[in-house]
Amino acid sequence: MTGVPASAAGGSPGAHGVPGSAATSGAAPDSGSRDSGSLDNGAHDNAAHGNGSQDGERSVRGGKIAAAAVNQASLWNVANLLTMLRLVLVPGFVALMLAGGGYDPAWRSLAWAAFAIAMITDLFDGHLARTYNLVTDFGKIADPIADKAIMGAALICLSGLGDLPWWVTIVILVRELGITLMRFVVIRYGVIPASRGGKLKTLTQGVAVGMYVLALTGWLATLRFWVMAAAVVLTVVTGVDYVRQAIVLRRQGIAERAAALEETEA
Repeated sequence: MTGVPASAAGGSPGAHGVPGSAATSGAAPDSGSRDSGSLDNGAHDNAAHGNGSQDGERSVRGGKIAAAAVNQASLWNVANLLTMLRLVLVPGFVALMLAGGGYDPAWRSLAWAAFAIAMITDLFDGHLARTYNLVTDFGKIADPIADKAIMGAALICLSGLGDLPWWVTIVILVRELGITLMRFVVIRYGVIPASRGGKLKTLTQGVAVGMYVLALTGWLATLRFWVMAAAVVLTVVTGVDYVRQAIVLRRQGIAERAAALEETEA
């Protein structure tokens, strides 16, 4: 380190001697060879360096705290809020469905409105989460729970009131819960994507259950029977297809692991 120019410190150039002379003489650098300005500037530089390090550490810590705050705030994104709304609508739907003995057309209409809102939010929350990178661990767990909760509540209420045969409710619920559980079991081997048939099944189920929630009569009552029949058929067919996909995915995953193990052993 050469220090500041001698002219700036008020000394003559000769006061500093030849650079490196102290090192060649074998003696330690003489503090007297540096003027007071050099010492003051060196101390100032060290202090500035220390302050800069502290500021850098503070900025790093601040960045980590800010990142943690963003991660926590991401729980309350619009996709998760729609999922939470769907969960809140479940008990409200049941209360409206059973109000007035369960057969009052006015209460059934309000129950249908709650069910329709839940189905509409189901269409949007997943799309928003994927499109705007709002996917969270809470959403991954809560979204399928909310879907099954509102559909299961509607089916059980309808069967309990005698509007829908219990075997229909059992077939649909066993399929939905079974496929959801199967997805979690085989997730170690890969993800089973939602098929077009599965999406059509969900839409048909929603329309059919919504028509049964309403107090329909005449040809509309006949139409809802056939819509529900189509929903049951799609439920069974797509369920079988998902089971087939899960078996294939598991076999592929086991084969790939076995091949990777053989390569490591070789």
